[in-house]
Amino acid sequence: MLEADYVIVGSGSAGAAMAYRLSEDGRHSVIVIEYGGTDIGPFIQMPAALSFPMSMSLYDWGFASEPEPHLGGRVLATPRGKVMGGSSSINGMVYVRGHAHDFDHWSQAGAAGWSYADVLPYFKRMEHAHGGEDGWRGTDGPLHVQRGPRKNPLYAAFIEAGRQAGFETTDDYNGSKQEGFGPMEQTIHKGRRWSAANAYLRPALKRKNVSLVNGFARRIVIENQRAVGVEIEARKQIQVVHARREVIVAASSINSPKLLMLSGIGPAAHLREHGIDVVVDRPGVGANLQDHMELYIQQESTKPITLYSKLNLFSKALIGAEWLFFKTGLGTSNHFEAAAFVRSKAGVDYPDIQYHFIPVAIRYDGKAAAKSHGFQAHVGPMRSKSRGSVTLRSGDPWEKPVIRFNYMSHADDWADFRHCIRLTREIFGQSAFDGFRGKEISPGTGVETDDQLDAFIREHAESAYHPCGTCRMGRADDPMSVVDPECRVIGVDGLRVADSSIFPRVTNGNLNGPSIMVGEKASDHVLGRQPLSPSNQEPWINPRWQVSDR
Repeated sequence: MLEADYVIVGSGSAGAAMAYRLSEDGRHSVIVIEYGGTDIGPFIQMPAALSFPMSMSLYDWGFASEPEPHLGGRVLATPRGKVMGGSSSINGMVYVRGHAHDFDHWSQAGAAGWSYADVLPYFKRMEHAHGGEDGWRGTDGPLHVQRGPRKNPLYAAFIEAGRQAGFETTDDYNGSKQEGFGPMEQTIHKGRRWSAANAYLRPALKRKNVSLVNGFARRIVIENQRAVGVEIEARKQIQVVHARREVIVAASSINSPKLLMLSGIGPAAHLREHGIDVVVDRPGVGANLQDHMELYIQQESTKPITLYSKLNLFSKALIGAEWLFFKTGLGTSNHFEAAAFVRSKAGVDYPDIQYHFIPVAIRYDGKAAAKSHGFQAHVGPMRSKSRGSVTLRSGDPWEKPVIRFNYMSHADDWADFRHCIRLTREIFGQSAFDGFRGKEISPGTGVETDDQLDAFIREHAESAYHPCGTCRMGRADDPMSVVDPECRVIGVDGLRVADSSIFPRVTNGNLNGPSIMVGEKASDHVLGRQPLSPSNQEPWINPRWQVSDR
């Protein structure tokens, strides 16, 4: 019989961290259920190959949104990792903690004990930062974090252009000061993707008390309002993995609410509609879906110094060979090596716009955007007011869920995005780019008025792949909360959710870092440990925030 003290559904960012921490003292046994296969192979392990695994059915669940009404009915891809390490094995390897005020907002929204002071010690515990601000970063955790080499002069031009436009610079946006232009951080170590699988899961699986079970989770088995196991399908057989203590769902912001609903936890009317017996009526399950959207603003380069010359098959083969044999060269970076976090206007107290900068004009799928040398900034607002949902298509566990983001459904989103485009043009127009700037590729010089910009946004805005919020953490007496501040599912014993689905609100930046932090902190709650002592470090807030955007 498959049985352990703790059964974790999902081997991704939070699940892998929990497998590592719950098994650390050797007292408890852990089974991790993962449907996907191995993450060994160059498409995942080579950082520069990041556009491949995200679109490979071998590694990705292949989810997509419903036609988005405010984006002209476009259907947007919603990649989620189906492989050891989950989405940390197919993501862009960008490491961002989030802003201090994001977590203070969580705490104010009912997630007591999750303020910045509470979570900072967990970020430090998980990190092994190579560079960064002294006293603010962890230096001996499992998760290696580095900066890219920034050899291409366009990275320095981007940071200098931000300074010339009057914005702050920051040497470490994961330290005391997020706001400003500076180097971007990566979960890459010794030339390889440093996923949750490499950082946490592999070391955990070396222990006798941890095992990985390959199977598809169909539902959580609940008896007398207590979770006692997980029903899985493996090799056409249905069996139950029994949990002596707890079941922990860490299956992503798409699959976690789906699994809860299939198990009878969710909006009662919706469950009955699909013939599912209601165990507990939690209307918040699948609601509150949030994401970041972004555009890329592209400019031709007058100098042949960009990665465009490396997009031919011969160059790719050389880069791949150098990476394979030596773990050196262009294959060792995701090429997001410069970044910025800025505020959109006076009166906004902390950054609400994020930039990734890359010295090539390229699409997400790895195809050249223009037949020329170019560079681009990915830009998008961080705190959209739009909310969506994840619901069941049917009671069949194999059916993909219905994902409705409702992107751009709030008028402010349009104003925010127009501002992002105009601001990027202002930055690209600074003298730091004078030696490199050719003509604008995208949106292109003819796109100026609000209506023209809106048409461009409608056609080209993409998901940044940061879905979260669908099993929101909050006060136990809040009807829209799904889990309490210890990640326990409200109304069911022995069941927790720990992944990006519990975020009350999306954080500033990429979600891999905060998802791992959730796994780290939730582990202490599961083990009944006193949480790490809160930090008394004060983050930097722009003294001009009330009067200026910079």
